[in-house]
Amino acid sequence: MRTEEETQRAIGQYADMVRRICMVHLKNYHDTEDIFQTVFLKFVLSSDTFQSQEHEKAWFIRVTINACRDLLRSFFRRNTVSMEEIEEMAGSFGTEEDSEVRQAVLRLPEKYRDAVYLHYFEGYSAAETGKLLGKKENTIYTLLSRARDILGRELGGEEHGR
Repeated sequence: MRTEEETQRAIGQYADMVRRICMVHLKNYHDTEDIFQTVFLKFVLSSDTFQSQEHEKAWFIRVTINACRDLLRSFFRRNTVSMEEIEEMAGSFGTEEDSEVRQAVLRLPEKYRDAVYLHYFEGYSAAETGKLLGKKENTIYTLLSRARDILGRELGGEEHGR
């Protein structure tokens, strides 16, 4: 079990990232807060030792993504997501200027959303994103390319990022 100091440091360092990952996956403030608590509870109860700060950050990303997926797989969650919740989430993250892009990213299929989020929002390279998601680097490049194509079509412009 972790000390209170370790826990407070981790919350201070990773809270925003965990919430953003949750919002990208869950599109709902209340579910985000539930998963946030779950992730940090797992951290407090975990006896894992981390080789580096980057290893600890990767642990938080992986645990958060897995917790979100578990919630989304639940019968109740699969059958109760409303459009109002999606709009509520989109309005709570970022500025008004990028609302259209943000909403387009949130509508991407999950396999693209994860890669886009980690690469563009968290700044991970394709190789690092691949390790975090358990995919090959070339697969990440393909996912990013397809996501850009989808976003380009959806936003009504030419292909973005090329």
